[in-house]
Amino acid sequence: MRSHLLQMAASRILPVTMILSLLVFYRGHNDPGGGFIGGLMAAAGFVFYALAFDTREAEKKLRVSPMMLIASGLSVAFISTLPALFAGNPFFTGEWISISLPFSAKLKLGTPMLFDFGVYLTVWGIMLTVIFNIMEE
Repeated sequence: MRSHLLQMAASRILPVTMILSLLVFYRGHNDPGGGFIGGLMAAAGFVFYALAFDTREAEKKLRVSPMMLIASGLSVAFISTLPALFAGNPFFTGEWISISLPFSAKLKLGTPMLFDFGVYLTVWGIMLTVIFNIMEE
């Protein structure tokens, strides 16, 4: 039995959970949160959507397969380790660059954030794979 109210709520909540998951991911770089929690929040939005509609509709809404998210996340996490090796530093050493922005602001980007993004994608994909498989049985 499908509830129109639940479907309407899931449609509205999914974009909000995605935005919040990205905020938690970004904030988690220096504070609690990060890629793992952000990935769980992103998966929760799609699980709620799958409960309201079904897993096929949720997979259509996702536009990529959960396995592709896992593969992308693992690739990004691996790639984040390479700059340290090219710089002659030990494996997993954080490398940072600073980008100058207008009004004398600076944006600091580093490989730890890239690694965390890989974790974000991997956790998101694993959670969707597990839960979608359970829901289809």
